[in-house]
Amino acid sequence: MSNPNLQDILDKSANPLQHLRNVPAGIYVYPVVAPEFSNWRKEVQAWRDSAVLFDQTHHMDNLYIKGPDALKLISDTAINSVENFPVNKAKQYVPVTPYGHVIGDGILFREAEEEFVYVGRSPAANWLMFHAETGGYNVEIVIDRRSPSRPMGKAVEREEWRFQIQGPRAWDVIEKLHGGPLEKLKFFNMSYMNVGDTQVRTLRHGMAGAPGLELWGPYEDYDRIRETILEAGAEFGLEAAGARAYSSNTLESGWIPSPLPGIYTGDKLADYRKWLGADSYEANSAVAGSYVPESVEGYYTTPWELGYGSFIKYDHDFIGRDALEQMDPAAQRKKVTLAWDGDDLATIHASMYQNEELPYKFFDLPNANYGASNFDSIVDEAGNVVGVSMFTGYSWNEKRGLSLAIVNPDVEIGSQLKVVWGEPEATGKLSVMPHRQYEVGVDVSPVPYSEVVRREYTDGGWRKKVAAHS
Repeated sequence: MSNPNLQDILDKSANPLQHLRNVPAGIYVYPVVAPEFSNWRKEVQAWRDSAVLFDQTHHMDNLYIKGPDALKLISDTAINSVENFPVNKAKQYVPVTPYGHVIGDGILFREAEEEFVYVGRSPAANWLMFHAETGGYNVEIVIDRRSPSRPMGKAVEREEWRFQIQGPRAWDVIEKLHGGPLEKLKFFNMSYMNVGDTQVRTLRHGMAGAPGLELWGPYEDYDRIRETILEAGAEFGLEAAGARAYSSNTLESGWIPSPLPGIYTGDKLADYRKWLGADSYEANSAVAGSYVPESVEGYYTTPWELGYGSFIKYDHDFIGRDALEQMDPAAQRKKVTLAWDGDDLATIHASMYQNEELPYKFFDLPNANYGASNFDSIVDEAGNVVGVSMFTGYSWNEKRGLSLAIVNPDVEIGSQLKVVWGEPEATGKLSVMPHRQYEVGVDVSPVPYSEVVRREYTDGGWRKKVAAHS
């Protein structure tokens, strides 16, 4: 008997939408890393005021791709061009389905002529693995899955540790570690630096809006490297960011990390659904929020909606190209930040202390998401749905509740709308308690929301392109 797969699960459910809304999963966990080291407020403030050490070792898949056809596999599955992809360079990798819907995204590192590493969430890694196995490519694939969400005291091992040093004092920390000046390479270029007596790989990055580096190396060096970084950074105010602080960084920088993979319908994806196991991310990806479309396709997104329209290059054939060419970019929804009304959020929190009736949906801090993918209805004065809010939380730096959203193309920056917070009916998600819905006032704002990121993020990439048009 063959192992159960995603298609088997969908066949037994009423429909894909009902399955996903009722996956009995708890809160999405950023695993292994402690929730807080000092407190999440201080850790959040550090990437704005001093420096922060992000630990990215455990919450992402690492997919190692090696062989003569490695670049072809990437080119055939990415909307991005690989014409300018030299060794020691990284790219944000975005694949779409044959119907043009986003599967996910992540970062591809080109470490040698025929060696690449994908780092990111499982959907894009799974898509690469499927095509590597079924497409006749001459490649070798090794997958190092994200650490268990709840290891329950069991030992955790990874192939590599991965850290980021970010913030306005990050370069002071970096040069102290290195033992002298270090060239500030262009964005997404790779090199080396010293951490104590160990040479490590580096990627020029800037998640927090100031020059910084991503570092990685063999997992057995994890403890020693981490301690060395923290010791060197103490005089510059370096804080170790726990899982709570880390998960809220994207609210300020504007990246929507968890769109639902658009793979649950369509005959052209039937073989892929049969390839995905019943234990896959896709089979267990709980969908949360007040927005309930007529079918699961209402949760699918296009590259333009997520801010990746500029990535699309028609200089190569790739899966989904024909579908994207038939879409009108101007008709696509657009990404914005929603700034939530403070009094409305206070009302939501105050309801926890009132016994007369059900509280409103719990708003956790600093990350309020309660599914793997989140979709809350955005409505205008007439109650018409004009978009969906997809990643929600609180920014200590901005002192605002924020969410990342996609809205209809005619919605303007500065508009005042409402987000429907809370689900319309009971579901099987373990992360949800009985509650009432509440309509929260929101101001439609630029993305990135952070003025610091918009002003100081001077390298290339979608953040700069989006900010320039805000």
